[in-house]
Amino acid sequence: MDFKKRNMSLKRLLFILPALLIYLVFMVYPMVRSLIISLHKWDGLSPEMNFIGIKNYIDFFKDPVSYTVLKNNLLLMIVLLIVPVILGLVLAVALNKKLPGRIVYRTIYYSPYVLPMVAVGLIWSWIYDPMFGALNSILKSVGLGQYVQGWLGQPSTAFPAILVTIIWRSVGMPMLLFLAGLQDISPQLYESAEIDGANKFQQFIYITIPQLKQSFAIVISLLIVGSLKQAFGIVYAMTWGGPGRSTQILSVWMYFNTFLYEKAGYGSAIAWIMTIIAMLIIIPYIRIMTKNT
Repeated sequence: MDFKKRNMSLKRLLFILPALLIYLVFMVYPMVRSLIISLHKWDGLSPEMNFIGIKNYIDFFKDPVSYTVLKNNLLLMIVLLIVPVILGLVLAVALNKKLPGRIVYRTIYYSPYVLPMVAVGLIWSWIYDPMFGALNSILKSVGLGQYVQGWLGQPSTAFPAILVTIIWRSVGMPMLLFLAGLQDISPQLYESAEIDGANKFQQFIYITIPQLKQSFAIVISLLIVGSLKQAFGIVYAMTWGGPGRSTQILSVWMYFNTFLYEKAGYGSAIAWIMTIIAMLIIIPYIRIMTKNT
């Protein structure tokens, strides 16, 4: 019997070993390596690395650019945690009803989310183009030519333009996750509430929202990560963080320092600061949202 148990345990270990090796090689090792690099002064190419401890982290918070970058990321995170969540929830509730063509509408609303970030950035760069862009052409055609401008060329309009682009790309994800959550809610809950005299708004507040706790936890977590890391492709493709750092965010700033300024240690420190920020927000939030689930 003991031999059979050991044999079964060995077989299970052999089954998970490939996945474990892939995880260690492509996830754990790069993270450990990045942490080590963040404690060194290194250009990313030379064989020698000079150990400087946490100086890269200290330099980040001494750099005036860092505060602009953090402010932009904070604003991006706040907007992403409000607008796509509300729009996604509204669309999910609407498309959860038996409407004609609802599958087509779901596909249309979700399709921007599956597009590569860089592709989204290029599409909207064309829309915002001052000479041939669709936005300025529409403004001219409806008699609002006085508002025609280079949307990505001015600090006052560049970041709002980036936010609109990221919102457009992000709405589909919360919509789909909320829709999946809505379909898991038992209709009997609504029937019982209706018998007790609850109106539609009360049913939404006291039944729908609590039943979507897990969906909210996943959506918020993904949007926080997206605001810190995945927005890179859009900002990089549209503005490169300009004009004048007005659209600079942590992920693009990390890329610039690592590959353009040849400060791999400093870039790795920025990457770990991004990771720590995400963990400090996501972990407590998930614990709170799933505490009573």
